Amino acid sequence: MPRSLVDLLARSVRQRPSAEALVQAERRISYAELWRACMTVAQRLRQQGLQPGERVALLLRASPEYVAAYYGALAAGAVAVPLNADAKPPAIGGLLRHCEARFLISGSGLEEPARAAIGSAACRLLPAAGFGMWTASDAGGELSDLPVEPAMPATILYTSGTTGAPKGVLLSHGNLVSNVLAVVAYLRLTPSDRILHVLPFHYSYGNSVLHTHLAAGATVIIEPGFAYPHRILERMAAEGATGFSGVPATYALLLSRTRLDRYPLASLRYLTQAGGAMAAADILRVREQLPQAAFFVMYGQTEACSRLTYLPPERLLDKLGSVGRPIADTELRVVDAAGQPLAPNRIGHVCVRGPGVMLGYWNDPGATRQVLRDGWLWTGDLGRLDEEGFLYLHGRASELIKTGAHRVSPAEIEDVLLRLDGVAEAAAAGVPDPLLGQTIKVWLVPQPDAQLGVREVLAHCRRHLPLYKVPKQVVFTAALPRTASGKIRRLALIEPEGQQTGG
Repeated sequence: MPRSLVDLLARSVRQRPSAEALVQAERRISYAELWRACMTVAQRLRQQGLQPGERVALLLRASPEYVAAYYGALAAGAVAVPLNADAKPPAIGGLLRHCEARFLISGSGLEEPARAAIGSAACRLLPAAGFGMWTASDAGGELSDLPVEPAMPATILYTSGTTGAPKGVLLSHGNLVSNVLAVVAYLRLTPSDRILHVLPFHYSYGNSVLHTHLAAGATVIIEPGFAYPHRILERMAAEGATGFSGVPATYALLLSRTRLDRYPLASLRYLTQAGGAMAAADILRVREQLPQAAFFVMYGQTEACSRLTYLPPERLLDKLGSVGRPIADTELRVVDAAGQPLAPNRIGHVCVRGPGVMLGYWNDPGATRQVLRDGWLWTGDLGRLDEEGFLYLHGRASELIKTGAHRVSPAEIEDVLLRLDGVAEAAAAGVPDPLLGQTIKVWLVPQPDAQLGVREVLAHCRRHLPLYKVPKQVVFTAALPRTASGKIRRLALIEPEGQQTGG
């Protein structure tokens, strides 16, 4: 059994040393070249005095340098801490102090914000350009005393922070390996696969896509940024991509700006979607325009290495709205507030256990105790299981709108709004009300050239929702505030500066 992601990468290197591991623009990095770069980073960190278990933070954009720094840090026995390269220095500095980083590896063009972020933190800056990742010739072998075991901490991934301050999720090498192997199995990844990767590397979904494809000996085509959807599709066609992964906003943007079937994408074998609920209408449009590609709806959490369930593509139509069943070696149940399992189709708290569940939150035993109870991870999501054990989500427990005596899931309202012609994106949240406690407010992003009015929206809601779930306020906006992982930041909507009125 592989001990770590480094072992999985080493296996791919032995099997396919000259094959393409990473592609970015005109750069093409073989598995052998990537391995030498990773070992160079590992050796340099050890030479700088790194001790096993110390934290190495990464401030790099999605690139071959990020991959070499991440795997090199793991190989040296460090705990890798990916950070958001677009965050402001004060926020980065706060995370550096929180994780007590020994080193910060910064990417090209990020040295100045890195220096500003470090400030008075006891952290040493190491520019990635100084490692000589791609020029060193004395780092081709393996570290003979690799200080890594499955139970040891491997990485700290900071949560998106949709409802408060980010938490540092501490994952072991064994957590990562088990989750990667489960995903490789159900996606049936092989060395012939080529994934076009547009997701940020610093958060759970993007990290998972990277690790699974390198473990399979596949090719990762790095395409950061998503400003021009047609260029993404052109790149997919030119590279013969077999896979693509996105969040709901990714697919919504593709569908609003392009026709997927107008591009030569015959090689596309699979699509994956996670990071929140995707409108059923959008799923069906993707399947209609790319019928040859298997569409995987997935659900997961940073606290469980990214992936908890998946919906087999052959069950997509008869289980539309479900996020599927648990991945290998993972158990799932829906319980009441006391932790007692509920009968099928009763809504309760979603709990999971398995080899991918985190060690805990870094330096936060109180928060850890709240979510890890008797071996089960309380995800914070509400859901129900049908008679076949397929999971249907009903939103976050912390985001329930409490209006009068009712409890309303924002996801239910958003799903109804997304069925209205002309609505590209939708968000719902509770806003303070002196009589009811909260009333329902919705924010809508119209499709290009759509003519939508408040009356039309409310009439649609009245046709499909009971009266107490009909919004009291409707706002039209150009975009919804989202985290780097694509999740709606409801707190930013509710705050006065996050509101945009119209309609």
